[in-house]
Amino acid sequence: MAAFNLTPSDSSIFILAGIPGLEAANAWMSIPFFTFYIITLLGNFMVLFVVGKEQTLHKPMYLLICMLALTDIGMSTSVVPKALLIFWFNLKVITMDGCLTQMFFLHVIAVMHSAILVTMAFDRYVAICDPLRYTTILTNARIAKLGLVGLTRAVIFVLPEPLFLRRLPFCANHIIPHTYCTHMTVAKMSCGDITVNRTYSSVTAFVVIGLDLTLIALSYGLIIRTVLRISSKKAHLKALKTCTAHICVMLTSYTPSLFSILTQQFGQGIAPNVHIILANLYFIAPPMLNPIIYGVKSKELRDKVGKYTCRK
Repeated sequence: MAAFNLTPSDSSIFILAGIPGLEAANAWMSIPFFTFYIITLLGNFMVLFVVGKEQTLHKPMYLLICMLALTDIGMSTSVVPKALLIFWFNLKVITMDGCLTQMFFLHVIAVMHSAILVTMAFDRYVAICDPLRYTTILTNARIAKLGLVGLTRAVIFVLPEPLFLRRLPFCANHIIPHTYCTHMTVAKMSCGDITVNRTYSSVTAFVVIGLDLTLIALSYGLIIRTVLRISSKKAHLKALKTCTAHICVMLTSYTPSLFSILTQQFGQGIAPNVHIILANLYFIAPPMLNPIIYGVKSKELRDKVGKYTCRK
């Protein structure tokens, strides 16, 4: 209990408040968190196992699905275990180093996740608009290089954030009204000038999300133009069907994120606990749904998963 009686000398300690206003419902709140997390781990590790074992799945599309699975595991693991410690054992204390580490990995994974969705859109563009050159344009080695570029971009964009936070003074307020640490939630705890933090956070979000969504929209614009040139309606549906899994994953990934950003910017009348629940939803729902979506939409992957899960 001493950790809650913070003084100015406790500058390296923060308190994660969890979901303010819903402390009495912590046990109930932990149920969806725990359930979603277990399903996330089972689903994504199953995808990684099956693709790794089956040589016929060693293709660019499934390599991208594996990269998405890794980011899904990392994203939920960065948030859920600490949230469960808060809900179950009231362990709200987190060190400054622990907070910055969580924030860094969380933001890097989120930016990397967006880069993978862009690469998936490019994969669908090549598969539909230039199918004869698909195997020469998109090789496994090239996909791995694109993944490395996405990771490098994420680290470059996110690395300044903990450095900016390190320079800030933290006075009396050390209570973070959230279940995890993010750049701006920690910055708002400072008693110093956070103009640089606000500006960098806004610019980074605009550049990353804006650029990625623009590239995805461009890819699908070219896909639609190519599909409309096909005379057969059956061919239309067949071509578009190959994109449904990616479209569903984008909707589950970007919708909670954009909705959370919009409510924070324009939803002043919305209760703080609603903001926090929406923010958590982005990190626990898509990682659980993504392997299910690809398992349902990809017959080849579904059959291979069935091969291992339905053994007698």
